[in-house]
Amino acid sequence: MTKALKASGFLGLATMMTVGLYQFVRLAGGQGVPGWMIGGHAHLGVLSILAIVLGFAVPAVGVTGRLRTAVTGLFVAGQWGIPGIVWLGEGFGLGFLMPTGFLWGGALVVSMLIMFYKTITQPSDAGGGQPGFSPADD
Repeated sequence: MTKALKASGFLGLATMMTVGLYQFVRLAGGQGVPGWMIGGHAHLGVLSILAIVLGFAVPAVGVTGRLRTAVTGLFVAGQWGIPGIVWLGEGFGLGFLMPTGFLWGGALVVSMLIMFYKTITQPSDAGGGQPGFSPADD
């Protein structure tokens, strides 16, 4: 499951960078960049970085089973849903999609609340992750 989070994060960053290049082309051509494009770009970038971090945090915190599936599914849905509705709703004139922002935002909040719950309920001596692992000093 954490593979899905990390992969979604890296795909999101590649998408965000592509949108950023398109924005640069517009600016270089003397055109402005619409606010909705900038907003979706920024949200996808931040949420994609968080998806990668969450991909490492889930096993470190010891989230398993259905909770692990829920954290992954809810976060990935929110990661793409939030910028997606901004681009579709504002950029393509599909404003009726905008209220779904509460659904995508709620999915992100619930995934973080699950992580919060697992963080505060695990024993303080639970290390999670791989036994005997120590980060390099270089």
